[in-house]
Amino acid sequence: MLSPAPGPVRFPVAAARRTGSRRALLGGCVGNFIEWYEFGVYGYLATVIATHFFTPEGGSAVEGLVKTYASFALAFFFRPVGAAVFGRLGDRIGRRPTLVLVICLMTGATTLIGVLPTYATIGAAAPWLLTLLRAVQGLSAGGEFGGAVSVMTESAPPGRRGRYGAWQSFTVALGLLAGAGTTALLATVLTPSELNAWGWRVPFLLTLPLGLAALWLRVRLDETPAFVSAVAATGGPPRRPPAGETVRAVALGAGRVMGWSAAGYTFLVVLPSYLQNTLNATFQQALVATVLANLGFAATILPAGAISDRLGRRTVMLAGALLVVVLALPLLNLVQDTGAPVYAKGAALFAAGAAVGLMAGPGPAMLSEMFPTTVRYTGLGLAYALSNAVFSGCAGLIITRAVAWTGDADIPAYYAAATCAVSVAALLTLRGDDHERTLR
Repeated sequence: MLSPAPGPVRFPVAAARRTGSRRALLGGCVGNFIEWYEFGVYGYLATVIATHFFTPEGGSAVEGLVKTYASFALAFFFRPVGAAVFGRLGDRIGRRPTLVLVICLMTGATTLIGVLPTYATIGAAAPWLLTLLRAVQGLSAGGEFGGAVSVMTESAPPGRRGRYGAWQSFTVALGLLAGAGTTALLATVLTPSELNAWGWRVPFLLTLPLGLAALWLRVRLDETPAFVSAVAATGGPPRRPPAGETVRAVALGAGRVMGWSAAGYTFLVVLPSYLQNTLNATFQQALVATVLANLGFAATILPAGAISDRLGRRTVMLAGALLVVVLALPLLNLVQDTGAPVYAKGAALFAAGAAVGLMAGPGPAMLSEMFPTTVRYTGLGLAYALSNAVFSGCAGLIITRAVAWTGDADIPAYYAAATCAVSVAALLTLRGDDHERTLR
């Protein structure tokens, strides 16, 4: 007796979705890692970059550092432009092709910084060329966050948006740690003169192989189910909601992440230059301190994102913002105390980073849930970029100038606490059950 012919073989749908979700997670994270690796390197090497590009012979070292941070801030002010341009593109033609374009721009601009001639070689053109490349980086970084978070949260399994979105913030920590580690390694194996002469270029040149790997991953991405459904529903480019509704959501979103942006850059990026110029720490001591703060940041991000899937984004982010408001000044004073034990100072830096991580973990999912699919790339990217432009990009400039003018070494704590206080007010308007709702 003949056995019945076998039926068609079906690839398990659940397995396919898991594969797509993991690929979206990795493809979204990788660009963010490169972006923050470079921004970290620029911050950690700010004093060296100031010497080569912004301090002509006989110029003031402090003025050179201020100009370096001004270039840093300028790149951040191009982020909202990038968020608007690439966000509109990503909401019309799709997340995947836009993110491929973004990673190409980001990699090219960062690599070129590594081969840029200095002030001593080409004179006043050097700082202008560096600033131009920083502007391109700002444009690409503005298009990176909105697209990556859209891909990750739109592809996340039910009930795991916080966990998936947290990986975007976690790669911020990984990128900053990689930048600090690379810089610290070079400072250890090279003499100060070698680091100053050519070693500073190495971290920027390493972006090229990283960018090529990221490009390969992004080319293999699938378009998100949410975007595909939005296009299918209209038979063309997705229809956008009223502009006023989106603008209000962008402003509120920027307020909710203001403390995360400002406190994060204060403790995680600006700290090395502050410790060197205000507390007379060595370059190696400043980098070790930054690594400790970034380790604290990294330690809480993923748990905070996962917990927010159970308790809600508002509860976890409020906890982080309130901790910064209360503890910023005592922790900074402990770091400033020359008689305090080294382990106590290390614990203070770790705790400062951990508090920021509580905001950064749920933050991407919270922003994603504020916008419908048709404007999600644009909306959440603009909210994040505007907050970063004003409160992160200007952090080094504001703190360096304010300390120089007032002589008050507590300025970083005041800055972090004040911005987190504003975020507390904005976060109180967040619904407690937003994490349980499906994306619009």
